[in-house]
Amino acid sequence: MSKIEITSKEARVFHPSKSFAKQAHIKSPEELQKLYQESIRDPTAFWAKQAEQLDWFEKWTGPIHTWDPKEARHTWFKGGKINASYQCLDRHLKTKRKDKIAIIWEGNDPKESRTFTYQQLYDEVNKFANVLKKFGYQKGDRIAIYMPMIPELAIAVLACARLGIIHSVVFGGFSADSLKDRILDSDCTGVITSDGSYRGTKSIPLKINADKALKSCPNVRHCIVVKRTGIEVDWTAKRDSWWHEEVEKPDVQDKCEPEQLDAEDTLFILYTSGSTGKPKGVLHTIGGYMTFTMTTFKYIFDYQEEDIYWCTADIGWITGHSYIVYGPLAAGATSVMFEGVPTYPEPDRFWAVVEKWKINQFYTAPTAIRAIMRHGDEWVRKRDLTSLKLLGTVGEPINPEAWLWYYEVVGQSRCPIVDTC
Repeated sequence: MSKIEITSKEARVFHPSKSFAKQAHIKSPEELQKLYQESIRDPTAFWAKQAEQLDWFEKWTGPIHTWDPKEARHTWFKGGKINASYQCLDRHLKTKRKDKIAIIWEGNDPKESRTFTYQQLYDEVNKFANVLKKFGYQKGDRIAIYMPMIPELAIAVLACARLGIIHSVVFGGFSADSLKDRILDSDCTGVITSDGSYRGTKSIPLKINADKALKSCPNVRHCIVVKRTGIEVDWTAKRDSWWHEEVEKPDVQDKCEPEQLDAEDTLFILYTSGSTGKPKGVLHTIGGYMTFTMTTFKYIFDYQEEDIYWCTADIGWITGHSYIVYGPLAAGATSVMFEGVPTYPEPDRFWAVVEKWKINQFYTAPTAIRAIMRHGDEWVRKRDLTSLKLLGTVGEPINPEAWLWYYEVVGQSRCPIVDTC
């Protein structure tokens, strides 16, 4: 491993290259300061300008933002009509993005991958939304999604959003008890899961965990199961059904009109990990969340139209919701979904994926960076990472040693690092 010297008091400044700054959305510290001051002086005007980048069925009629201290509630874009699935899919089909790749899926096995154009993703989301409609789900209902990082996870999220169904994604690494607690707390009446999942050399029996959870969840009417691993699973008649069989039924139509929802309607509930007490469900509404995620995605990662962007998070966490699905797709980006782990089958898996898909923006956690550092520089240097333009970190503060290794070895001392903690 290369030797990285850290003084007790760091005062070095690492400027982006002139070539990077020249093509960036924000080209200088002065431009950044100007944008920041606009947001501070008149935040309502600033966020209204950002919200104009979305396609609204009806513009807001009330104040852009209000705060009720008694109920501790923020309200954004009151009176506006919007749909998150429409923002991520339909509006792009009217442009040249129709045939652009929306999602690149990289499986746990390096030999397994799939791509979906915006048109293809739209088709899959519409079909699955119609499956949910056929089962009787509608606006305001709640569905728990307990799945591995496979394309059906993103499709399920966007199908729920299309109908105004509130999704509650539960990280696929959580136990049956964790799933049960979240289903009961948010009163979910449906579950979408998988027979199992792959994670490196391990397989996780998701359907078995779901079955255990559902023994204590009498209000769940349906459990839709993706066949991912092919392992044998128990089956509860009238409750359980296979995803692939449902979407292929002749009575499932190809088109599903998006619901015109209020900006303050709930998009999803996502629970905290529970590491400091009982998991707490955090509710996100549509208008403000979509405006924020699209705007921050564009500026923080300096996404340009032809870039390939990869966030290594799991969609079970807020980073994955915001910066794999909603933010990138609302912006018309190409977003990578990764099922595996950074060290399988070799410690260069991240860099092999960067090389394979020619990733431009790479976004991961300091924990992953420190774990990969321990394997030495050679695993990085054997791969072609010249496509990288920007690096990002998320999850916890990054220590100086890991930051410098990331900058010098992975970014080859030319990629700016954005820390979003």
